[in-house]
Amino acid sequence: MGVARLMATATCTAFRAVIEGGSELVGRRMLSERVGFLASLCQELTQRLVATRWDEASLDVLAAGVDGRGEVLPSKGWMAMRRLHWPKAAAEGEGVYVSDRVRRAAEEYAARTLRLALHRRSLVAAVLATWPADPGRRSEADWTALRTLLPAGVSGAEIRNRTRQIRAYVAEHRRLPLGLCVLEDPPRIALQVLLAAMDRQQVTMERVDEVTARLRVKLPLCAAPVSGREWAWHVIDIRLPGTVGADSVLHTPTLRPTSSGRVAVDLPHSWPAPATKASGHEVAVGFDWGVNTLLTGTVGRLTERGETRRVVTDGRPLIFDATTVSAKLHRLRTHREHLATRRDHYRHLADGLGSPHRAWGELLRRATVLEIEHQRVCVRIRHLNDALAWSAARWAVNQTAALGATVIYLEDLATLEARGHRRGNARLSGQVRGTIAEAIRHLGAKAGIAVVTVPARGTSARCPGCLGALTHHPAPDRLGERGWKWAHCTGCGLSMDRDHTAARRIVSRGLLAQTYTVTERATGTRTIRTTVDGTVRSVRRPKQTTRRLRRARRADNPLPRPRGTRSTLGKGRPTRSRPSGPVGPGARGAAGQPPGPKTSRRMPDVRTVPATSPQGSVQRPAGHDTQTPAAFGPVSGHGVPVPDQPESHLPAGRVRLSRRTCRRRTSAAERTGFHHLHATQVHHLTPRFGPQSGDRTRPRRARKT
Repeated sequence: MGVARLMATATCTAFRAVIEGGSELVGRRMLSERVGFLASLCQELTQRLVATRWDEASLDVLAAGVDGRGEVLPSKGWMAMRRLHWPKAAAEGEGVYVSDRVRRAAEEYAARTLRLALHRRSLVAAVLATWPADPGRRSEADWTALRTLLPAGVSGAEIRNRTRQIRAYVAEHRRLPLGLCVLEDPPRIALQVLLAAMDRQQVTMERVDEVTARLRVKLPLCAAPVSGREWAWHVIDIRLPGTVGADSVLHTPTLRPTSSGRVAVDLPHSWPAPATKASGHEVAVGFDWGVNTLLTGTVGRLTERGETRRVVTDGRPLIFDATTVSAKLHRLRTHREHLATRRDHYRHLADGLGSPHRAWGELLRRATVLEIEHQRVCVRIRHLNDALAWSAARWAVNQTAALGATVIYLEDLATLEARGHRRGNARLSGQVRGTIAEAIRHLGAKAGIAVVTVPARGTSARCPGCLGALTHHPAPDRLGERGWKWAHCTGCGLSMDRDHTAARRIVSRGLLAQTYTVTERATGTRTIRTTVDGTVRSVRRPKQTTRRLRRARRADNPLPRPRGTRSTLGKGRPTRSRPSGPVGPGARGAAGQPPGPKTSRRMPDVRTVPATSPQGSVQRPAGHDTQTPAAFGPVSGHGVPVPDQPESHLPAGRVRLSRRTCRRRTSAAERTGFHHLHATQVHHLTPRFGPQSGDRTRPRRARKT
């Protein structure tokens, strides 16, 4: 297997900076201010260049990919812009001193922005060329004509989004737009500096040790420098996160000033990673973007060859339940929308009153307070989304590696669209599916596991056992009602969680259609666009295999026989059999005893008679024996009083409470970092499915905690 370079970007923070050639220490806020000066200069240059070239003629030239002499444009954006002589018109009348390297960064950003607009332009042009009389109900001929003009790989969700955008423009202006440049305004330019377009005369990057990198960059000392004397070299030490390994190669970063007064450094780095194959997989794991849970998966194995091939599974669901975290995110989004509504209301009132009015300043002050609170809630939502996404991705990759699978199959996010009630749509859209998919691709590439997307349409509508139509109900004991949590098949009698059935269908589609895997050259994303449906059967490991493996382990590692006689080592005779119930007239029990009542081989976990405390002073219902009587006092929540200290040592009115709660924290939840998140523990699969062999025990059937 070959070795490839895996590329990733880590966000770091600058913790120390000095001016080169002196001992002047630059503080954090001053460094953020000077980086903001440079970012503002680049933003102004880029915005001006994009605005001057936001027309159909310029986009036609850029889409052609050749200059005026017929030569192919270079891949570097700033070189292509200069070949076309576009920056000259935008560079007049600036009034500040900006070096050629800074102009390179602005031109590179402008070229990337315009090149990204080419894809949207082709979509809009195809939709406008085949605009039907009723955009909501296209006929088969309309769809055929539209598909012939669209570029390859365009999903139905993109077509619907562009159709809605054009429909809104027609409703407002009573005519069709002429193109993308009329339909949309020039894109907004972010406040950042692309140092990758600069050379060593403006920026250098080196690694000091495993946790520190040193960035040397020339920054302006004021907002509008008029000469080169108002620029100085700054040496910035960057603290590397744990995701940047010791063998990673650092590349030129991107600087972003933040609202909190810090400098965010987007540091690209690469490291060797094993190359993954697109096809030829036998064991795979499929994950469904669940309605009941965030992720629900199952493992599948491809058996046989040719027309007789099929997919089998062990029937064990893999569940990542983030219901409580999703509910928290939903509450935060509701609070954010409420703050935005109040902020806009105060601004509208202030604009209506005008500056001479006495309440104008008070309204603006309230709007500013709400804007600050709105930004704080947005940051909290963003951080919680990232933490949840990476937690789910690590869990999914760990499950796949433990099961011996070589590929992960996910639903194609481009084909998913939330429908139905608005509240359900909000929760579905808040599950950060895109971030989870990117995190799974990143972690899967590090572990040598391929990640492929499959078509999502119909995964929850058909039965994985017989491919018949499924009916959805609220619960397995309420099959007469309509719902969405539970799936039932009237053909084969399948009754299973809806997300689990979809996961079986996803892994089946991936394994059966893996020869149709397409890899995008630019991003390396792998997708299966051809739908191949097949049945999925549940299989169990036979007991003979278990006995054979157990005997093989004993033969490989024989235990030494302990010294001593049988009487000293333990009992020397077999255990007397239990009396069994009468099986017929005149039946006798063991050893000639009369037949007794038939008992279960498993003793009850809970007592069937009332129990008392060791002192015999307290009577209570059936259950486990009590321990030392607890101290008396008020109890709140789910805690119970525990006499860890004498009652005289406790404050008045206080009782020490134990940490026992009604719901225990699972070890899987502790590893994810969320105390109220529940996920299936990582278990190794049986040797029947994967390449593992040896000391492997069959895991118990997973269940929600």
